[in-house]
Amino acid sequence: MDTEVFDAMVEEAWNTLPEAFRQKLENVEIIIDEWPDPHTLRMAHVHNPLGLLGFYHGIPLTERSAGYHMVAPDKISLYRQPIMLNCHSAQELRERINHVLRHEIAHHFGISDDRLREIGAY
Repeated sequence: MDTEVFDAMVEEAWNTLPEAFRQKLENVEIIIDEWPDPHTLRMAHVHNPLGLLGFYHGIPLTERSAGYHMVAPDKISLYRQPIMLNCHSAQELRERINHVLRHEIAHHFGISDDRLREIGAY
């Protein structure tokens, strides 16, 4: 798939987020990388790069104190190749991108993987 099409799907997923959420993400950078790097795989406890579709790099809002300032933006990485290789159609790809983006945004808001499982977000 053309990278421009993938990028457009990410932008579409971003644009479907409610404005109230997007405003709270103004200091979060959305990055599209081809593959996760070895350091991120270790941090995620994932051995196979196909098993990591996205990653939140930052300090969740729920863990920030009054002294949290003058820091680089948080980052959400979406991994193009693992996402594409896990999908069989354009519609499935669109849905997966939307899911991964929202999943990583949930981490920014302090929602853990365990809690996401509890509420049926997986």
